[in-house]
Order: sequence, then structure tokens, then C-alpha cells
Amino acid sequence: MFDKIKHTISTAGEAIKEQATSIGEAAKEKGFQIIDGWISNLPKLEAYGFKTTYFSMAVSINPTLEVEMQSGFEAFPLGRVEAILAENKGSNPINLVFTTIKTTLLLHEKARIEATNPMTVRIIVRISPEVRVSLGSPLIA
Repeated sequence: MFDKIKHTISTAGEAIKEQATSIGEAAKEKGFQIIDGWISNLPKLEAYGFKTTYFSMAVSINPTLEVEMQSGFEAFPLGRVEAILAENKGSNPINLVFTTIKTTLLLHEKARIEATNPMTVRIIVRISPEVRVSLGSPLIA
């Protein structure tokens, strides 16, 4: 009887392990597909005036791409940002970056403080991408 219970637990453990491996591989594949989509848009961001200053790739169950790009904030007045958004309605990565830039510029303007260079766009791509835009260089990174 004890052997039968032990065998059942062992079989269940193997099945769970196989499912976890399968799910992990599927998540990893989905992560790489998302990253490929973002990679193909980086040259377009550079064509708009950004310079890539940092590029990093981490591989795990959830692969992560980190890219940091910089430009002078004066290269992106709100009118230009809105034109770029209108031009890229079907491109989620470009739209996400420039929507975040627009929001950052509007909030910065509302704060009534002087903008400083550089404008930094940090893109962190996982299964759920994250875009951060900052004006100026932080003293503590």
C-alpha cells in the first residue's frame, strides 16, 4: 500500500515537472517574440533622433531586453511628438515610447520647472514591456 502511494506521488511529481518545463519554454518563446518586435523598431527610434547608449539582454524564463536611448529634449517639441504618434498609429512599440514622452513632457511642463538634457528613454522589454522617460541625469542611479 505504501509503495502504491509513493508511486502515485512520484508520477504526479513527474507530470507537474513536465508541465512546468513546458510552461516555462512557452513563456520564454513568447518573451523572445516580443523582444524581436521591439528590436525591429530600434532603428526607427534612432532615425527620429535618439542615440542608443545602453543595450542589455538577460535570458531566463522571462527574457528581458533593456535599451537606453538619449536625445536632447528640444528635439521633441509636443507638436513633433504628436506628428510622430499620428504617423505610427499601427506601431505599438513606437506609439508606447512617444505616448510616454508626450506624457512626461506635459507633466514636466505642468510642474513649471526647467527641462534639462539629456532626455533618456529606457525601454525594458519582458512579456510586459515598460518604458521610462526622464529629463536630466539622476545623481543616484
